[in-house]
Amino acid sequence: MEENEKTNTATARAERAYIARSRNRFRLVFLAFICGFLAVGGRLVSLGFTVTDESEPGLYDISTTVHRPDILDRKGRLLATDIKGATLFADPKKVIDSDELVEQVATVLPDIDRTEIRKRINKGGRFVSIRRELTPKQQAEIHELGLPGLGFIEEYRRVYPVGATASHVVGFVDVDNNGLAGMEKFVDQNPQLAFMNPQTEAGEETINISLDLGVQHVLHEELKNAMTTYKAKAAAGVVIDVHSGEVVGMASLPDYDPNHREQALDKNRHDRMTAGVYELGSIFKVMTVAAGLDEGVATIHSIYDATNPIHMGGFTIGDFHGLHRPITVEEVFTHSSNIGAAKIALDLGVDRHKAFLRKMGLLDSTMTELGATAAPLVPKHWKKLNTMTIAFGHGLSVTPLQYAAAAIPLCNGGIAIQPTFLPRSRADGMASGHRVVKTSTAKDMVRLMRLNVLDGTGGQAEADGYRVGGKTGTAEKVVDGRYSSSALRNSFLATFPTDAPEYVVLVMLDEPQKVEASRYLRTAGANAAPTVGRIVARIAPILGVEPKIEAPDRGLTARFDAPVMASY
Repeated sequence: MEENEKTNTATARAERAYIARSRNRFRLVFLAFICGFLAVGGRLVSLGFTVTDESEPGLYDISTTVHRPDILDRKGRLLATDIKGATLFADPKKVIDSDELVEQVATVLPDIDRTEIRKRINKGGRFVSIRRELTPKQQAEIHELGLPGLGFIEEYRRVYPVGATASHVVGFVDVDNNGLAGMEKFVDQNPQLAFMNPQTEAGEETINISLDLGVQHVLHEELKNAMTTYKAKAAAGVVIDVHSGEVVGMASLPDYDPNHREQALDKNRHDRMTAGVYELGSIFKVMTVAAGLDEGVATIHSIYDATNPIHMGGFTIGDFHGLHRPITVEEVFTHSSNIGAAKIALDLGVDRHKAFLRKMGLLDSTMTELGATAAPLVPKHWKKLNTMTIAFGHGLSVTPLQYAAAAIPLCNGGIAIQPTFLPRSRADGMASGHRVVKTSTAKDMVRLMRLNVLDGTGGQAEADGYRVGGKTGTAEKVVDGRYSSSALRNSFLATFPTDAPEYVVLVMLDEPQKVEASRYLRTAGANAAPTVGRIVARIAPILGVEPKIEAPDRGLTARFDAPVMASY
């Protein structure tokens, strides 16, 4: 019995010791768990307050990828917006096999630089960018690879729903969403127009520009058709409201799709409207005749002898289809006489001719939201011969946008207005301008332009009901240092409707060829003029210009005293 008691006592002691040891082990495990939790939590807190040195390899800072405001046309139609995209990256510390990873990714992105990416992953660090701006399909395919060490970062990606239609005006951005050209660049330079906040959802901030997408589409399409029909190397055109100065359409072809910005690097896709300077040929007679009338050296009925060519300094100035007789200023214009234009310029004299072109904005760059146009090429030593050749469009090179802007006061009663790519009312446009020619001069010029379409070289520019007026320009290009009769640059400057002008249109075609559609002629009257006619016929209804099938004076009498309508 005594032995049983001793045994029970020993067993009880062993049980108590075992329980005590178990409790101690539990306490140690619990204490270890608490210490581990505190260590992890402390590390997370310390990382949260650590400022990472951007020069060291680290995690990508998504705060740098801000979105941009949507760009809309004047009627609220979308021209540019942001969508959420993805950047593919690798974390070298999590990559198991860099060779396998690179080869697998290359099955989805075959154009990646495998050697360079493999080298950067093996170098270590925490972030190796592989490809930005993935498409949703590419992202899904890479995700399905299931490779450790790959990750995606959400970024904003710029897209242009209308593609190339308005590319030279809207512009494009770089891979970091920074504006590089066009209105995209202007927005970056003027953030007060639309604040770019990375916390604001895309689409909540917008900026309207002056373009009308309907007009822009027509202009772009007709220029493209003209290039095909007349086998031209390039084409460009612009439509401007003569009262507000708003550019409602502007295009230059060949162009580029801003969704594929690498296309913009092709030098042949530059904006010919603002970045190229050209001798525009006989459309300069508009300025020459306007200067003669405004300065009082001539009237519509003044007579100039165009019987024989002019010989000066080894040069001969003749007419393409000369009348070989004394002609009036009206005939100088409608028959596009180089001889008559040169004699009007001589009557003006070098100083007055030069001063007139300067006040019309043709001797200095024109500034718009897209920046300054290319600087004109002006004679270093401006002499009588320069004045004579510039009178009919040779010897002075300007941008087409600049020339179209210079024509505005000749179509609105004499007020020069700065062209703009932002919405502006007609009342504000006229108030912002300044007078450069007399109202009587503007009326005479609109009448002459209408006569030129009715009875002169611009006949094919007529658009039934819309009273088009204009002037042709056929300029020989300089090839190997000499003017070439086989390489032409053709233009047509127009305004409509001529009974109460609202818009200026300018179209330029580079080296159109002899084709059946132009009756095998290469002059501006056979290709640039009908291109303008087709454009006007299609855009006039969009712009709210009402047709008049029966006009008593055929649109020959311009009215500038009518109430200025608000911009549509």
